[in-house]
Amino acid sequence: SSPRMASFISVPLKKSSEVDLVKPLSKFISSTYSAGEEQAEYIRGVEELNKLRKTALGRPLDKHESSLEILLRYYDQLCAIEPKFPFSENQLCLTFTWKDAFDKGSLFGGSVKLALASLGYEKSCVLFNIGALASQIASEQNLDNDEGLKAAAKFYQLASGAFSHIKDTVLSALNREPTMDISPDTVGTLSHIMLAQAQEVFFLKATSDKMKDAIIAKLANQAAEFYGDAFKQCQYKENLPKYFYFQEVLPILAAKHCIMQANAEYHQSILAKQQKKFGEEIARLQHAADLVKTVASRYDEYVNVKDLSDKISRALTAAKKDNDFIYHDRVPDLKDLDSIGKAALVKATAINVPMCQKFTDLFEKMVPMAVQQAVSTYSQRKSEIVNRLIGQMREATNLCNGVLASLNLPAALEDLSGDSVPQSILEKSRAIIQQGGLQSIDRLIKDLPELLQRNREILDESLKILDEEEATDTELRTKFSQRWQRTPSNDLYKPLRTEGSNFRNVLDKAVQADKVVRERYHTHCDMIALLCKPEPELNAAIPSANPAKTLQGSEVVGVLRSQLSKLDEVKREREQLENDVKSVQFDMTSKFLTALAQDGALNEEAISVTELDNIYGGYTQKVQQSLKTQEEILGNIQTSHQEFSAMKQSNTDAKEREEVLKKLASAHDSYVEISNNLKEGTKFYNDLTEILLKFQNKCSDIVFARKTERDELLKELQQSIAREPSAPSFPTVPAYQCNPSTPTVTASGPPGAPTPAPRTVFQSKPQPPARPPPPVICSAATSTSTPLPTTVVASTDAPSVSTTLSMVPPGAPSQAQGPPYPTYPGYQGYMQMPMAYNPYAFGQYNIPYMYQGPGQGSFPGAQPPQQHPYPYPQQPQQPYYPQQ
Repeated sequence: SSPRMASFISVPLKKSSEVDLVKPLSKFISSTYSAGEEQAEYIRGVEELNKLRKTALGRPLDKHESSLEILLRYYDQLCAIEPKFPFSENQLCLTFTWKDAFDKGSLFGGSVKLALASLGYEKSCVLFNIGALASQIASEQNLDNDEGLKAAAKFYQLASGAFSHIKDTVLSALNREPTMDISPDTVGTLSHIMLAQAQEVFFLKATSDKMKDAIIAKLANQAAEFYGDAFKQCQYKENLPKYFYFQEVLPILAAKHCIMQANAEYHQSILAKQQKKFGEEIARLQHAADLVKTVASRYDEYVNVKDLSDKISRALTAAKKDNDFIYHDRVPDLKDLDSIGKAALVKATAINVPMCQKFTDLFEKMVPMAVQQAVSTYSQRKSEIVNRLIGQMREATNLCNGVLASLNLPAALEDLSGDSVPQSILEKSRAIIQQGGLQSIDRLIKDLPELLQRNREILDESLKILDEEEATDTELRTKFSQRWQRTPSNDLYKPLRTEGSNFRNVLDKAVQADKVVRERYHTHCDMIALLCKPEPELNAAIPSANPAKTLQGSEVVGVLRSQLSKLDEVKREREQLENDVKSVQFDMTSKFLTALAQDGALNEEAISVTELDNIYGGYTQKVQQSLKTQEEILGNIQTSHQEFSAMKQSNTDAKEREEVLKKLASAHDSYVEISNNLKEGTKFYNDLTEILLKFQNKCSDIVFARKTERDELLKELQQSIAREPSAPSFPTVPAYQCNPSTPTVTASGPPGAPTPAPRTVFQSKPQPPARPPPPVICSAATSTSTPLPTTVVASTDAPSVSTTLSMVPPGAPSQAQGPPYPTYPGYQGYMQMPMAYNPYAFGQYNIPYMYQGPGQGSFPGAQPPQQHPYPYPQQPQQPYYPQQ
C-alpha cells in the first residue's frame, strides 16, 4: 500500500477586481514620449500587459503548471515595469483591489478587501497566488510514482519561497497595514507548512527508493520538527487561530507531527534491531505505537493511520516475543534513548526575477524613471552652462555696441562729408524696416497682457478645483471624524500647491520683466520711429555740419577703421560660437543606463559634471578669450578716437550732428534687444500655457479620483451606519478564550509535541452557524443565554457566535461594526478602502512631464540666464547685435 498517510494542505487563491491598466499608463507614455514608433510600441506593450493581467487574475486557474507559468510571467512583467513608471499615490491613478484569501465574508456579505494605489501591493498579492497555486499543483500530484514525488517537492518549495518572500517584503511594499492573509505572521506560517510538506515528500521518496533506515529516520524526524514549528505558529500567533482556514489546518499539522515522529522511531527501531539493541528497538516501537494511537483517537477524520499502525504493532509484537523468549534485553526509558538526528533536504526556493525561462520585457527599450530623472537634471545643468556662456557673449556684445554708439562709431568715420546719412546708419535703418519696424513691436507688446491673463486663469482654475474638493473633504472629516479614513486632501495636495505657487512666482517675475521692456521701448521709440523713415526724411532730420575733409586721408582714420573691422571679426566669431554652443548634442541616456547597469545606482552629479566639463570646457575657454580680445580692441579704439576727436574742428553743429547719430545707433541696438525680449516673452507665455494645462489636468485627475473614492466611502459609511445595532449584542468573552494555554506534554503525547486541540473542536467541514434573528436591542444576559450551535463551539481561541457574526475581536470596544469595515482582530481601525483609494502620493519621482517652476531642464526655457531682464532664456531668433 502507498506510504501516503495523510492529506496535504494547500492554500486558496486571492481574488482581485478588474483594473484598467491601459488608460493611465498610455496617458503617461503619450505625455512622456513624443509620438512615433517608440510611443506606439509602448502603448502596444500596455495593452499586452492588460491582457496578461486579465488572463492571470480574471478567471479561475487550472491546477496545472501552464497556469502557474501565466502568473509567473505577469509577476516578472510587474517587476520589470516597476522602475519605468511612476507608480505612486499621486502620479499614476492606478488602484489595485484584492480580497483576503481566507475571509469568506460575514453573514451580512462584504468580505474583507483592501484597495491601494501601490504596485508593491499588486506584486505581493500576485506572489501570494503563485505560492497558493504551487501548493495546489503539488497537492494534486500522484505520490505513488517518482515523477509525482519530484514535482510535489519542487512546488511545495516554490510555495514556501513565495510566502517567505512576501513575509520579508510586504510591509515596505505597502507602507501600511496589509490584510491578514498577506501579513508577515500569516505568510510566515504558510511558508513553514509548505516546507514541512516538501520534507515529508522527500521522506516518502526515500521510503519508496528503499534507502537506509538511518537516513529515512532522520528525514522523518526533520519533517516532524517542521510540522511542530508550523503547528506552534498557527496556535500562538495572535490572529491566526481566528481564521477558519487555520482551525481546519491545525489538526492536520498536529497529526502530521505525531505521524512523522512515529515514522522516525519506527525506522530507528529497525536500525537498533540490526545493531542488536533489542531493548531500544522495543522502546522505540512502543513510543511509535503511542504516537499513532494519539492520532487515531483524536484526528481520525483528517488522516488515516491504519496501515502505519498495523505495521508498528506487528513489529512490536514480534520484537516483544523475541525479547521475552530469547534476548531478555532491558527496555530502556524513553528519555534515556539517543536522539535520532535530523536531515533537511528542502529549502524555500529563492524568488529571483525573471522566474519564467522565456521571459521577454514588454517595455525593454523604455528607460527607467531614475535615468529619465538623471537626464532631466543633466539637461538642467547643461542649459545653465549654455545660458551662462550665451549670456556672457551677449552681454559683451551689448557693451561693445554701447561703447561704439557713445563714440558715434563707425558713423563718424563714414560721415566725413558732413551732410549725407552715414552708411552704417542706413544699414541699421534698413534692418529695422525689414523686421517690421515699430508695428511689429507694438503688436508683440499688445499681445503680452492677453497671454499673461490666459495663464493666470488656467492657474486660478486649477487651484480652485483643489480648494473645492478640499473643502468638501474637510467638511466630511468634521462630520464623520474617526470614520473618515483616508489621506486628508490638505496633505495630499501640498506638493501640487507648492507647484502652483512656483508658477505664481514665475508669472510675477514675468510681469516685472514685461514692465522693464516697456519702459525701455518708451525711452527709445521716437528715435526708432525716425530710423524707420525713408532716407531723404532721415537725412533731413540729422543736423548737418561742416565737412571734416582734412581727416579723409589721415593715419588715425585708417587705424580706427582697421580696429573696427577687427571688432567686427570678433563679433562674427562670437555669433558662430553661440550657434556651436547651442547645437551640441550628446546622448546621456545610454551613458546613464550603462552606469545604472554596472553599479545598480546612479550618481547623476558625478557623471554629468565630468561629461559637461568635457563638452563645454573648450567653449568656455573660447568665450573667455573672445571677451579678453574685445576688451583690448575697445581700449585701443577709445585711445584712437581721442586723437580723432582732437583733430576735428570743434564746432557746435558737428557736436549736435554727432549726438543725433549716436542716438540713432543706440536706438537700433535697443530695437534688436526689445524685439528679441518680446519674442522670448511671447514664447515663454505660450510654453507656460502648455505646462499649466498639464498641471490643470493633473489637478482635475486627482480631484476626479478623490470624488470617486469619496462617493464610494460615503455609500459604504451609510450602509454600515444603517446596519449597526443600537446596542451591543454580544456577551463578554470569558478570560480563557483570550489567552491560549501553554503547551504541556500529555501522557499520550510525544515529548515536546504541541498539545493537540481537543478533538471535538474540529469538524471535517465546518457547518455554518445557525442563522441569527434580525438584530434586536437586548441585554447582555439574554444574549449569553442563547444556546450556541454545537458546530461552532471552537478551540480556545474561537470567538462566540455573535462575535463571529459582527467580526468584533474579543476585548474590542463594544461598538459593533457593520461589514463594510470588518475589523481584523488584531489591528484596530483596519477597514476596507474603496476602489479609487488615493490615486496620488507626491514626491516619489520627478517625472519628466511635471513642470517644476524655473529650473527644470525638460522644458524650453525654464532656467533664466541671470543677465537677462526676462525670466526665460529662449535664445532670440536673430543675432543680438547689428551686422556691419
